[in-house]
Order: sequence, then structure tokens, then C-alpha cells
Amino acid sequence: MSVATTGGPAAGAAALGATAGGRGLIVVSVMLATIMHALDMTIANVALPSMQGTMSATQDQISWVLTSYIVAAAIMTPPTGVLAARLGRKRVFVGAVVGFTVTSMLCGAATSLEQMVAFRLLQGAFGAGLVPLSQAVLLDLYPPEKRGAAMAMWGVGVMVGPILGPTLGGILTEYYSWRWVFYINLPFGILALAGILAFLPESEPDRGRRFDVFGFALLSLAIGSLQLMLDRGELLDWFASTEIVVEGVLAGLFLYLFLVHMFTADRPFLEPGLFADRNFAVGLLMIFMIGVILLATLALLPPFLQNLMGLPVLTTGYILAPRGIGTMLAMMVVGRLIGRIDSRLLILLGISLTALSLHRMAGFTTDVPLSTIAWTGILQGLGLGFVFVPLSTLTFATLAPRYRNEGTAMFSLMRNIGASIGISAVITLLAHNTQVNRADMAASATPFRAGMQPPFLPHAWDWNTEAGVMAFSGEVNRQAATIAYLNDFTFMMWTTLAVAPLLLLLRTRKA
Repeated sequence: MSVATTGGPAAGAAALGATAGGRGLIVVSVMLATIMHALDMTIANVALPSMQGTMSATQDQISWVLTSYIVAAAIMTPPTGVLAARLGRKRVFVGAVVGFTVTSMLCGAATSLEQMVAFRLLQGAFGAGLVPLSQAVLLDLYPPEKRGAAMAMWGVGVMVGPILGPTLGGILTEYYSWRWVFYINLPFGILALAGILAFLPESEPDRGRRFDVFGFALLSLAIGSLQLMLDRGELLDWFASTEIVVEGVLAGLFLYLFLVHMFTADRPFLEPGLFADRNFAVGLLMIFMIGVILLATLALLPPFLQNLMGLPVLTTGYILAPRGIGTMLAMMVVGRLIGRIDSRLLILLGISLTALSLHRMAGFTTDVPLSTIAWTGILQGLGLGFVFVPLSTLTFATLAPRYRNEGTAMFSLMRNIGASIGISAVITLLAHNTQVNRADMAASATPFRAGMQPPFLPHAWDWNTEAGVMAFSGEVNRQAATIAYLNDFTFMMWTTLAVAPLLLLLRTRKA
């Protein structure tokens, strides 16, 4: 069995030669790094209002705390594979863990918005490689017949981290300070660094591997422009803004130039052969679409629970936590089923469960029981867990080992871009549909209709008093927003179902 990587054959051979105990310690170490990065994707979201007050920032300014991290992580994800091949995987991994931990401490100690944004940029840049490097290590560490279980362990960190991030962030912010959402990374970072230094074997660096600076610059500009457009589009009314138009044109232009360069250069930043593998190409498309669902739901449920149902932050966090429980249960089950059941059937089951959960969400009201929300979250967590692990396994089942570092980086990048596009799409649809629904409802809600007069209307909505008109208008706004949320859940349900036909393009591999 060939387990060589771009870093040389020694990487996989050395890892596979580890004892069972050593292998377990390697897994724990790389998983700590994965969880640390995955938590930071969402843990800071609930702390933004507290940061805004501390730093006297506007809503637009404080959003850069999130934008800077997302843009830096997206730009630095693609070169992870090339750097690991040229410098050695362990060296890059150690540098990423140290850099991420140190910049996390700097974020927690920041005293101004400028410092926070700068440190978040560095944190995103260092953290970008943690997820793809950990995935590549686990793929090399286990033989093909055990990679399903390995991807299940890896998936726990990648999937559960963002889900539990808001809950943990809410608890730390409520009982301690917003600074602890960054300081919490210190113990994870120290333990991960100690384990990696002690147990992870070094790969053999490929000193002849040239770093394509021009190709990296083109791809970075394309990704950076796209991320800025997606993050600021709703705030600036999309293409009514000159900034968004410029960012969209630049993203398209630089992506086109990168593709031309990739197919014409002698030694491009990403080799075209990487995308010649059908499973890998289809897997990238599927994980992009799954990424749309993964974080978009987390972008919708907290404001729905807090703004429309009136729940406090901590209660919202507790209600969202069962989604992570469902994901962990699915990971434990699916790791044992891979190799016994066609992985495509497991993915189909996951798609069906996820679509069913979104169908249930599309029927929510502002009076929905909290137990129903929790059970729906568990169902969605189960579905995403059944999709993510077998999809990760099939995507790399037929990919040449020398492409593994670059492949895992692209897999993470496509998931993150899908999440960014998904969040932007649902937030934009939410704002648009709220306006449309309100206009439709207001058109029929006039005092000249019999049904709009007592005794059909509550006394609090009396048209003859200013307070009554304001109360009635507020209820119309609330109902219009509720329907808009349900429209978003329906849109996400159909997006999930659209993934299913792609299963026909995936090829399975017999154990």
C-alpha cells in the first residue's frame, strides 16, 4: 500500500510504523489543534456586542473582527499543502499551532479595534493550515480500510467545534469576559504543541518544490475579493454599492487569470492533475454545497430565537448545543459502518435526515416548543455527521497520495467558501423576504376591513390610538420576519436535496 505524500514517502511510512499508543497520541494532538481552530470560527460571534462596547466601535467596524479572520484563513488555506511539501509537514504544523496560540493571546489582550483586527488577521493566517494538516496526517496514519474511522474522529472536531462555539462563547462572555473566548485557546495550544513535537514524525521536505508566488498571489486576490464581497454585500446593499461591484469584478478577473496560469505554467501553484481525479472533483463540489448548510443554520437560528422568541443568549446557546450531540453520535456510528455499507448510501441517509430537519424548521412558529427546536437540531446534526465522514473518505479514496496535502487544503477551502456564500445568501434572502412579506401583509391590514376592527383585533391593537397602531405595526414586522426565516429554511432544504444526484458520480472502493 502506497502512503507517500508530497512530503515524500517517509511521512506515511513513519506514521504507519508508529505503535498503537503513539498513533493514539498523534491523533489526540492533531485533534486538539483541529478543535482549537474550529471553535474560533464561531466562538467570537456572541462576544461581538461586548467587544463593541469595550472598544467604542460601530456595528460596521466591529464586524471586521470576524471579516479579517475569515479573509486571512481563506487566503492562507491553499498554500498549506505546498508549504508542507517544501518545508516538512511537522515544521509547518508546529509553526501554525505556535502562531495561532500566540495570536489568540494577543487578541485577548487587545485594547483597540486596530490591534484586534491586526491580531485576528494573523490568527486566521496561522490557523488556516490546522484543519487540512490534521486531515492529511490522519489519512497517512491509517490504512485505507481504517480511514473511515479516522475521518470520523477528525470530523468531530471540524463539525462539532463551530456548533458548540456559540454556546461556549456565550458562557465565557456571560460569566467571565469576552477576552476568555481567545484565552481558552492557550491550554489547547500547549497540549497540541507538546504532542506534535513529541510524537508526530517529520516528513521528508521536497527542496526542489518551487513555490509559485505569482499563482498564489492571483488566487489570494481572487479569494480575498470574494470574501470581502460576501461579507460586506448585505451591509452595502450589494451591487448598488461601487465597492461590491469592484470586489466582484476583481474576484472574477483574478480567478480567471489564476485558471489560465494554472493550465499554462510549467510548475503552477496547484497542479491540474489534482482535479483530474473524479471522486476528488465531485467531493469538492459536494462539500461546497454542504458548507452552505453547515454554518448558515447557525447564522439564522440565534437571531430567530433571541429577536423573535425573546430567549436570552445563554438559553439560545443551550438550545443549539444538541445539534453537536447529534453530530457526535453520527460520527461514532458512521465510523463503524464505513467499509460494511456503501458509503454513498450513508451520504444519502445523511442528506435525507438534514433535509427532513430543515423541512421541520420551515414549519416553526414563534411559539414552537424548545424541545422541538432541540430535537430538530439533533436530527440535523445526525444528518450532517452521516454526510461529512463518508464524503471525506470517498473524496480521497482514489486521489494519488502525492496530492494529499494540497487536496486536504482545497477540501477545507471549498467548505469554508461554501459556508461564506451560504451565510451571505440566507441573510440577503432574509432581509429581502422580510420587506416583501411586510409589504404584502400591510397592504391587506387596513382599518377599513371588518376583520381589522374590534372585537376581532385585541384591544392593544386599537387603530384609534397611537400606541395601538405602533403595537400592530410591530406585530406585522414580527410575522413578516418569521415567514422570511421559514423561507430561508425551505431554500436550504432544496439546496440539501440538490446534493443527492451528485452521488451517482462518486466511485466506491472495495476494502
